Amino acid sequence: MQSDTPKSTDRPVVTRRLDTFFLSLADVASFIGRFFREAVMPPYEFKEILRQCYEVGFRSLLLISTTGFITGIVFTNQSRPSLSEFGATSWLPSLIAIAIVRALGPLVTALIAAGKVGSSIGAELGSMNVTEQIDAMEVSGTDPFKFLVVSRVLATSFTIPLLTMYTIFVGLLGAYINVNQNEQTSFISFMQEVFGAITYLDIFASITKSTVFGFTIGMVGCYKGYHSSKGTEGVGKAANSAVVTSMFLVFIEELLSLQIIGALRGS
Repeated sequence: MQSDTPKSTDRPVVTRRLDTFFLSLADVASFIGRFFREAVMPPYEFKEILRQCYEVGFRSLLLISTTGFITGIVFTNQSRPSLSEFGATSWLPSLIAIAIVRALGPLVTALIAAGKVGSSIGAELGSMNVTEQIDAMEVSGTDPFKFLVVSRVLATSFTIPLLTMYTIFVGLLGAYINVNQNEQTSFISFMQEVFGAITYLDIFASITKSTVFGFTIGMVGCYKGYHSSKGTEGVGKAANSAVVTSMFLVFIEELLSLQIIGALRGS
């Protein structure tokens, strides 16, 4: 006679919600570990990586240019009244340089990329999963993980730092135009104060943070799309979840990086 008592394996270890959470973490860790294994093992999909770099970088230039330029102008306008109260408007270029290079440039670029690139990757891979194109690639002898996931994560990791440097340049250009109109500061004087305020640590930290942000955006978008549920609703959920999760993780990483860089700067 079969017992009605549930098996011990059906019982949650802690609670069902916590069990699901830890299983999801294990699945994410396995996904990341597989990425690093596949990334260093041949064959290498150089053509697909270059194509994805074009998709991530060049197709984002217009949006990045507009956002960076407006950020520089808005931050300059918002900072001027506070400095004017103390008669310190001459410090405006230095303040702008520190803010844009250390924080605004990498953060604005990552958030724009999370919204544009992350959602695109999640929707694209989710759609391929729904239409069983990923299974078809396996049948045809192509490694779908290397072709779809590794190429996209490497592309975002390489391209987001370049976009960040471009955003910083465009932001400083917008700030200079604003400063020149109000304080009649020459371009040479403005740039001298900018480069006098930042250090090699600031530039290195921005590039490092941007690389981490790019890796996070690419990995989250690929994971959400690769594991999307079947159906058109699953594609929408994958795209939306990729954006929300990427932005949340970017803010967490920004907070952690501030603590680490602050400790390095103080030592």
